[in-house]
Amino acid sequence: MSLVLILSCLWVIASSIVAFLPMRSQFIPGLALLLVAPLLIIWIGMVHGWIWTGVAILALASMFRRPLWAVLRQIRAAS
Repeated sequence: MSLVLILSCLWVIASSIVAFLPMRSQFIPGLALLLVAPLLIIWIGMVHGWIWTGVAILALASMFRRPLWAVLRQIRAAS
């Protein structure tokens, strides 16, 4: 297994641990995970191909679906 896949698996484990934290304690580690995710996804694409980048983007969107919906609602309310 490549280094990027090992780091991606560790990212998934870390995000699962953060999900168990109380909501008020999730912000900083969740933000850090969200900032690291694009780097890992790009790295996956460079090593394993862009098809797997698409799979990783869909997985990320699935994990952050509620925050993404909240942002979309705020954008619609502002316009």
